[in-house]
Amino acid sequence: MGFRALVVAAATAHFAFMAYVIFGGFLGWRWPGAIGPHLAAVCWGLVGTLVPLACPLTATENWARGRAGEPLLRGGFIDHYLTGVVYPEQLAGGLRFLALSMALLSCTVATLRWRRRRIPRRRDLSVTR
Repeated sequence: MGFRALVVAAATAHFAFMAYVIFGGFLGWRWPGAIGPHLAAVCWGLVGTLVPLACPLTATENWARGRAGEPLLRGGFIDHYLTGVVYPEQLAGGLRFLALSMALLSCTVATLRWRRRRIPRRRDLSVTR
């Protein structure tokens, strides 16, 4: 029972992390301090997509699945839960590009808004007579 709960917790954390990677830059629109952690998450997501790295959440879920007597994830979290389940396999590349574009756009807008707040506005120095 406890290992099954850990499987669910790891899968939930994975979904939350993916949502943060895609939409977390929008938090930076309100809270500029969220930009740095979001960029780090985007970098991890991008590198993890391009290079076969061991994800700690996938490792945790597989460990708990093994202890619970469930089959292990084959191919990773995205391949198991999303590709072929939520969207067809042939759309995977386009959707990953769309997710990355959304993440970078939201972070870029957050950075621009943050910079605009920090730069003092120039006052009109022209003298009217």
